[in-house]
Amino acid sequence: VALKRMLNFNVPPVKNSTGEPVWKVLIYDRFGQDIISPLLSVKELRDMGITLHLLLHSDRDAIPDVPAVYFVMPTEENIDRMCQDLRNQLYESYYLNFISAISRSKLEDIANAAIGANAVTQVAKVFDQYLNFITLEDDMFVLCNQNKELVSYRAINRPDITDTEMETIMDTIVDSLFCFFVTLGAIPIIRCSRGTAAEMVAVKLDKKLRENLRDARNSLFTGDTLGAGQFSFQRPLLVLVDRNIDLATPLHHTWTYQALVHDVLDFHLNRVNLEESTGTENTPAGARPKKKNKKSYDLTTSDKFWQKHKGSPFPEVAESVQQELESYRAQEDEVKRLKSIMGIEGEDEGAISMLSDNTAKLTSAVSSLPELLEKKRLIDLHTNVATAVLEHIKSRKLDVYFEYEEKIMSKSTLDKSLLDMISDPD
Repeated sequence: VALKRMLNFNVPPVKNSTGEPVWKVLIYDRFGQDIISPLLSVKELRDMGITLHLLLHSDRDAIPDVPAVYFVMPTEENIDRMCQDLRNQLYESYYLNFISAISRSKLEDIANAAIGANAVTQVAKVFDQYLNFITLEDDMFVLCNQNKELVSYRAINRPDITDTEMETIMDTIVDSLFCFFVTLGAIPIIRCSRGTAAEMVAVKLDKKLRENLRDARNSLFTGDTLGAGQFSFQRPLLVLVDRNIDLATPLHHTWTYQALVHDVLDFHLNRVNLEESTGTENTPAGARPKKKNKKSYDLTTSDKFWQKHKGSPFPEVAESVQQELESYRAQEDEVKRLKSIMGIEGEDEGAISMLSDNTAKLTSAVSSLPELLEKKRLIDLHTNVATAVLEHIKSRKLDVYFEYEEKIMSKSTLDKSLLDMISDPD
């Protein structure tokens, strides 16, 4: 909702307006790209009037008669590049949206550049969007993707970490959490364990929330912000836990579809990248091996099969793909059968009465075609993804691995000792 509002020049989109959207260009940096890509497809962007979406630091041509919506982090390089765009008079008007709050000094840099380029009237709006987090599912968010190794478990627990580095990590985490609650329009009750990094984050976040609430006129949680009116006593609970409390879970590999895709394939921001294995047969001897095709698929909330089966054990998923395929083939055969009846020769009475029955059936079959095609696309997608997972399972004997792991966790007796297993070359 917040993104759609931003792409509509920070005005909430009107439900029943049938008018054409205003055509505009979207300029983002890598951070903005990561936030938008799991949520809005290219088609949805186009429906909202985005004709072009470009990276800020790519070579862009001037498009003098369109408005540009910027969605970037307020970093030095980004600000410099935006000032350069103003000087080069690239677009008709500029809507500057910052993923997290921009500092006063950087805002002044932009103002100076706008004055210098005589483009003050063209800077239409400047907004802090507070969207510095990535939404992967309706109820799952991650804080960062770019530079994620900088705020990782390892980064926090490095023995040689300096205080300033630790501060930076904490500030990054706090900023993202703060953005999340601003977008949610709610002030959380914070609980954390003492004496850990979690406590540092909690204290900083608490301070930031209090500072924001102190200034009632400019508070992000009251007034006409996105989540206004939700400022109630039903406050969400934010539990901050240090990873050290439970180190076993990340080492446990589950047997479900989503977990396997994440563990063995290149799965990133709801998108899985596969290399298609090209068949080795009918390649003449000595020929150069065929280049592998790379394919990427989006596994999003709109994918019904994924939603239904991502938590299922892998063998069940394979069966479900098979069932979907059979039901699809049955529907396809029905359409073919109706088509062949439609091509009836001769004018006998029976044929004509059959024709009128089948016309109705064919009409309904044709109207279900887009659904059928979508079904076919999903079946192909999951067949490919499941096959890729299966290849990994076979080549690495992951089924045996999973079985042993479960046995160790449930403390049942193993048929051979752990050391024997580890030293077994197979």
